Amino acid sequence: MSGMASDHNNSSQEEYIPHYLQKEDPFSSKLSREADIVAGFYLTIIGILSTLGNGYVIFMSSKRKKKLRPAEIMTVNLAVCDLGISVVGKPFSIISFFSHRWMFGWIGCRWYGWAGFFFGCGSLITMTAVSLDRYLKICHLSYGTWLKRHHAFICLAIIWAYATFWATVPFAGVGSYAPEPFGTSCTLDWWLAQASVAGQAFVLSILFFCLLFPTAVIVFSYVKIILKVKSSTKEVAHYDTRIQNSHILEMKLTKVAMLICAGFLLAWIPYAVVSVWSAFGRPDSVPIQFSVVPTLLAKSAAMYNPIIYQVIDCKFACCRSRGLKAKSSLKKSRTYTISAHRDSTAVSETQLE
Repeated sequence: MSGMASDHNNSSQEEYIPHYLQKEDPFSSKLSREADIVAGFYLTIIGILSTLGNGYVIFMSSKRKKKLRPAEIMTVNLAVCDLGISVVGKPFSIISFFSHRWMFGWIGCRWYGWAGFFFGCGSLITMTAVSLDRYLKICHLSYGTWLKRHHAFICLAIIWAYATFWATVPFAGVGSYAPEPFGTSCTLDWWLAQASVAGQAFVLSILFFCLLFPTAVIVFSYVKIILKVKSSTKEVAHYDTRIQNSHILEMKLTKVAMLICAGFLLAWIPYAVVSVWSAFGRPDSVPIQFSVVPTLLAKSAAMYNPIIYQVIDCKFACCRSRGLKAKSSLKKSRTYTISAHRDSTAVSETQLE
């Protein structure tokens, strides 16, 4: 019986034909022309805001590049990844949505899929590295003080090598890039898992090393940070001003990192769920109109980061300016008290004479 079941499973996998190999043109849009135009305008707005925002972050960081802390260097790398997605990838999909079909053939499809996965993987691994940096700085001070700028650059080299490896693996015949079911975008060939055991192994490897494992590290790091902050807030209040200011800066960087990670995961998790269902659920059970929404949401992730960074940065600057004003007013009051004391002493001496 088990042999018959395995034969049936193998035959069903062999019989499965993915949507892009069926008789229909895989690059023609399966959406209405009006829906494509709306999606095209949406991606145009997202692309412009993302390019301007991430470009601004990179430009402002370049003006103080020698003073950047390790966590800030990682933030700049995240902006580079998001800018890469906006500049390299979005024009392809925008033109295709407005044209009501994918305009760049199989070569363009594979390039677009590679670029999207490369920069997306780079973004997630960068956020994983940032979460570990925050974890060490907050929870293990001895290791946190050991981390310097050159360690950040070594980490960047590892991140780019990691993203390059996993994005290029499909070209080695292990996996592939293919059109989305709606026709005007391309992605990893999740549908290989429906066709063979090797395809399932490829998809599971991608899911573990490029989504589940990095996400688990991020969640672990920030949960430990939150627990540590709750237990050490009262202790920091007894330290001198310099240590308190350093703690405030570390917490500011941690808030930026937490919000950026949350925004990225919220944007990508719906797409990941749909992709996993496409790979391991009932074949072609995801409606085409439904599959386009998570894709568009994931493409908006590159826009959030510079907004989060600037909002937190402005809030931190306001708090810092208030602190400086308070310090200056306190200094003035001390000066006035001392001078008044001196004047009263001089008056009393005159009266004595």
